[in-house]
Amino acid sequence: MSAEPRCAWNWQQKILLSYHDREWGVPRHDDRLLFEMLILEGVQAGLNWVLVLQKRENYRRLFDGFAWEKIARYGEGKMTALLRNPAIIRNRLKIEAARANARAFLRLREECGSFDRYLWRFVDGKPIMNRWRSLKKIPTRTVESDALSLDLKRRGFTFVGSTICYAFMQAVGLVNDHTTDCYRHREILEKYGY
Repeated sequence: MSAEPRCAWNWQQKILLSYHDREWGVPRHDDRLLFEMLILEGVQAGLNWVLVLQKRENYRRLFDGFAWEKIARYGEGKMTALLRNPAIIRNRLKIEAARANARAFLRLREECGSFDRYLWRFVDGKPIMNRWRSLKKIPTRTVESDALSLDLKRRGFTFVGSTICYAFMQAVGLVNDHTTDCYRHREILEKYGY
């Protein structure tokens, strides 16, 4: 690990280093990646994010690269095979949520043109640049995540409570919640701040 100051995460889990330094908090606009992260944040509910990161490549492989068109058409045979596969987290509700969310995602894209366009309106089209000094100060939900959660649920999405939505918003850069002493806070602010 480099000497750059970082958010005070548990750095004993090395898999977090790459995720923190390359992905977390970076504004994303690719619908495929946005869908992937929405599904993975739902999978993470009640679990440790490290576990999800460790299984991420398995999810990509088993869920057809998070191609929502394919996932939406999964039949019971495919769903049963996923439930039996130890390469992913075998939670029936979360696996069923992936299919339900893929179907809702298709409808949303048909209505809005893209998930990206839909999603970024919850932050007026630009990342919220927070200035937290401590991880303890970072909220688990906000007015924006409440609104996103409510609207996604109305559209038929599941595993999209406000806390999950806020974690998703952090992950895909709708908010910059790197602490102010973290070098990534400054980098993201300089590159994507408005």
